[in-house]
Amino acid sequence: MELTWRPLTPADMDALAVVFAEAEAAEPTGEHYSAEDLREQFDGPSINLLDGSTAAWAGDRLVGYGLVRPRDAADPVHMPRLEALMHPDHRSEAVGHHLTDWFLRAGRLLHLAAFPDAPLELHSSAHENQRWFAEVLAAAGYQHQRTFVDMRTEPGTLPPVQPLPPELPLVAHEEKYEELTRLARNDIFAGHWGSTEQSPENWRHLVTGSKDFRRDLSFLLLSPSGDEVVAFVLSSFYESEAAITGVKELYVNYVGTRASLRGRGVATALLGYTMAKATEAGFERYALNVDVDNAHSALGVYERCGYRVTDRWAGYVLPVG
Repeated sequence: MELTWRPLTPADMDALAVVFAEAEAAEPTGEHYSAEDLREQFDGPSINLLDGSTAAWAGDRLVGYGLVRPRDAADPVHMPRLEALMHPDHRSEAVGHHLTDWFLRAGRLLHLAAFPDAPLELHSSAHENQRWFAEVLAAAGYQHQRTFVDMRTEPGTLPPVQPLPPELPLVAHEEKYEELTRLARNDIFAGHWGSTEQSPENWRHLVTGSKDFRRDLSFLLLSPSGDEVVAFVLSSFYESEAAITGVKELYVNYVGTRASLRGRGVATALLGYTMAKATEAGFERYALNVDVDNAHSALGVYERCGYRVTDRWAGYVLPVG
């Protein structure tokens, strides 16, 4: 059956959740999304469904989608994120060409609206099991430039918690620390590959305002004067994941330490403290994702905390003239 394409709408999220579930069954990535998850994600301040999304329909059945997410900054390159998913029964060379052609058109359109004077690179990723999409990207000239890994650990494998610097106040995340935490994140991640600054609006939408964010299991170290966040661990609990896996897993979204504290074991200690508190709260597993070539050698930090690699993702880039 020939597919028809149109932009996604908020009313499509229930049908899109079915596509995600069917694709996950065919190519497991360890990620599960409910319709509620997708409604929240696709209602972000940087999401333009009319110009930045496309949906594939086989008759009245949704079978795939594509999305371009512009970034909050171009410093100096604008790096929109691309994502796509197709039902296994509707993957073909022609569909792949359609998606990558649309990525290019939509990416340029949104780029010109946001950062017309900046260079443009299109960024995407594929799990090691998502072979069709990886082949689609490679055929369109995208280069595999980075490898990311999912890592997990469980309470029984955690090392002893290390002491935290006594001169730095330890607090759980509260709304009053939101802006200080965002500024710390932007500073700490400024040198990371593919990272850009996050605006207050997107920071709240993606992290602290998300329905899944766990303030009680997100911890900050403050400067002695209390006017700066100098280290943080920010965490979420995805109920849709637990509903499928049966495991109560805490996902660590961010671990960050200011440059002046690196090399003192602060990240290891704060992450260990967070996991100890999560264990007390009944969590059964901990997960995170990291760039294997992370500029701050984060992979070693996580290994020292008992994490081991469970999945791999490839980061793809296409410079656009």
